[in-house]
Order: sequence, then C-alpha cells, then structure tokens
Amino acid sequence: MTETVLLVGGGGREHAVARALADSDADLYACAGNRNPGIARLAEGFESLDTTNPTAVTAYAEEVDATLAVVGPEAPLAAGVADALDDAGVYAFGPREAEARIETDKAFQRRFMERHDIPGCPVFETFEDMDAACEFIDEFDGDLAVKPAGLTGGKGVRVTGDQITKAEAKEYVRDSSYERIVLEERLVGEEFTVQALVANGDVRVSPAVQDHKRAYEGDEGPNTGGMGSYSDATLELPFMDEDDYMEAVDVIEAVVDALDGYKGVLYGQFMLTSEGIKVVEFNARFGDPEAMNTLPVLNTDFLDVLTAARDGDSLPQLSFAPRATVCKYAVPEGYPTDPDSGAKVTVDEETIERVNERYRGEGGNGADVAVDGGSPPEVQLFYASVDEREDGIYTTTSRSFAVVGLADTISVAEEIAEDALEAAGDGVRIRHDIGKPDLVQQRIDHVAELRGE
Repeated sequence: MTETVLLVGGGGREHAVARALADSDADLYACAGNRNPGIARLAEGFESLDTTNPTAVTAYAEEVDATLAVVGPEAPLAAGVADALDDAGVYAFGPREAEARIETDKAFQRRFMERHDIPGCPVFETFEDMDAACEFIDEFDGDLAVKPAGLTGGKGVRVTGDQITKAEAKEYVRDSSYERIVLEERLVGEEFTVQALVANGDVRVSPAVQDHKRAYEGDEGPNTGGMGSYSDATLELPFMDEDDYMEAVDVIEAVVDALDGYKGVLYGQFMLTSEGIKVVEFNARFGDPEAMNTLPVLNTDFLDVLTAARDGDSLPQLSFAPRATVCKYAVPEGYPTDPDSGAKVTVDEETIERVNERYRGEGGNGADVAVDGGSPPEVQLFYASVDEREDGIYTTTSRSFAVVGLADTISVAEEIAEDALEAAGDGVRIRHDIGKPDLVQQRIDHVAELRGE
C-alpha cells in the first residue's frame, strides 16, 4: 500500500527526511514558508504556507489525503501542529505540544529532569525576576550558562567564562526581552548528540554526532544553529567509548519512560565531562545538521518506522551503514548576527556530480580510499533555508545549504566534503575546519585530559 506522507518544514533537516523517503513506497508532499528546491524535486506537491498555523497545515494534509506526516522543525511542534494533525486523523510523527515542551521550555525541561530523577541534570535555577537572576549570577561559585527558557534557534545561550563575563551576563539578562531565564552550571567537556526514533514505548537510537555551534573556525564567535557536524563509522565518536554512548542512551530511555506516550524523534545533547555524561538539552525533533549525518547512513526504510509507529507496532530495529560522515554548512554573509537575506545564491550541482564521479566505479579514486572493500566515498547536497524563485535561489536569514561527505573514515569524508564545496558561489561563508584530523584530535586529547589519562 502506498502511503501519502506530508513533510512539514523546508530546511536541511527536512531535505534529509525527504531523501530518506524518496526510495520508499511513499507519495511525498511538503509544506513550508520557503520553497526548498531539493525537497520540491522529490515531492509530488509543495505548498507555501505558515507551518506554525495548525489549521493551514491540517487543511493541506486533508487536501492531499495524507496518511502520515513528519513534523520537522521545533516551531510547528510548539504551535501544536502535531496535535491538530493527529486530531484530524493524520498520524504525525512528532510529539504533541505538551510533550514537545521537553525542548520548547527549558525551565520545564530542567524541572522535569529533577522531578523524575533523570541522570545528568546540572545544577540549575529558573527565574522570572531578572533582578533575582542577576543576584544568582553574582553569588554562584563558578561559571554559568544563561539560557532563555523558550526557543531561540540555538542562538540564545551565553556562557560566562567562555563567551562573556558575569557582568556581561547580567547586562544580557536585564536588556533582553525574555520572560523567563534558566541559569545552570557551566559544563566543561566535549558535546555530542544521540538521536532516537520513539513510538509505542520503543526507543531506536542512532550513531553519535558532534555539532559545531560556534560561527567561526577554532570554535570562535557567537553561537549559531550549527555550522556543521561529523559522525564516525561506529556508534561512538573518536573521543568516546561504548560506555559513554550507552550512558547517553540510558538517559534518553529514562526520559521516554517518564514522558509516557512520546512519539517522534527525541534528541539528546550531552556533555562528556570529567564526572561522566551531563545533559546540555533535549530537542523534540531531528537535529539540524545532525539529521544530515544520520539519515544518509540509515539502511532501514524510514517509511517502515513511520507506519509501525502509526499502526501501534514495534518499531523496526535500525541498521546503519558503517560509514563516517562530515557535514559542512554554507551560510549567508553576516550569519548569525546580521545575515544577508534575499541575496541570490549559486550552487553548482554539476560540481557535486563531478566529485562523485571522481570517486565512483572502476578507475575512480574510491578504490584507493575505501577501507577493507567498503563503498567508495560520496557526497550529498542538502538545500536548507533558501527560497527558490522563478529567477533563481535566494538566501533567507538562516543557513543556505550543506554538503555531506560519506566515507569509511572521518578524514576521507572531510576531504570529499571539501572537494564538493567548490560548488558554492559567492556570498556564503563556511567553517572549513569541521571534521579535519587536527580538530578531531583536539577533541580526543581534551577528553583524555579530563579523564587524567
């Protein structure tokens, strides 16, 4: 039976979902505020609408006779789009508004962890009175992460002792328009993410990924939505061991048990510290860029996961190709503080194909770099927050497109991603250091130092 799937959202994460469904027995439709050219090519129909409007999304789902929906971004989840789809008889793979609070309300998230004894919760306090928050900053013995309680697209957090001083933190709190603030101990270590597909009480986890939030090379500059990421050919990252990974999985399973009835993706962002695993945050959807590391190596048919979730069946066990991935984003000039929105952007897709041809088949470079008879490297292009118009593709206020290298090792995946970035035209900026051997080694050395090795 062919399923009609509605994909809500038009970013790089959603392009990865669309590609994961492209080879399955699904008729794909999509809706977003921007027209993503990558998704539009894979979809039977693409509707431009406000994805935070539950009525508009539901009306389009009913118009195309959708039998399933995947809600990609956090804003529609916060607006109750999954609730509206479910109530209209269209199963939404995404949590209802109440369960999505695990991401959309950081104060709720921390209190939830405390109430249910979820492991890895840092010391924290929540504030509505900004003067009281400033007093806490003065009195706290150590550095703090200052987090707005609501959604900020990954750009709202400020960390004392790293990005700002305590005096600047108090100024940030007082001058902001945030109604609630979470202050929590600064976690020192290496961050990583584990994403899980969840439904009917089942939790199916994916390989760990490390995102790079800071805007500039060397982990400098303001936070962004994520400039790129990498994963290894194993479940763990090079600076982790199996116990670290399983400790993170235990935390995710504890959260799912406590939420009771959660469905969709649960993303755990963790810090590997000298004291073990700590929770940085949870997200209620695939990460962006982490979806572009995870879905391209998923062997299991993603549609089978969706139909099992809807039908109340046990979710299939997930199989992942043993391949490393490196994702690098091209972002508008000025991103994230003052992005050049509405600029025409050029992506030479023929360059992507030439890079793949260089590594593909007999006589290609792939045979020289594939490990133990593995598959030749390849690169994939994902369009993100761009808008396709009649005369070309234009930037929005967020990240434009990403290239993802896939290979048997991180170093080769990074090399092919770099080769593919020749496709980028003028007007975009890239963090070239993501996935490079020296940066990965710095992560390994950092954890070894934390562990006293």
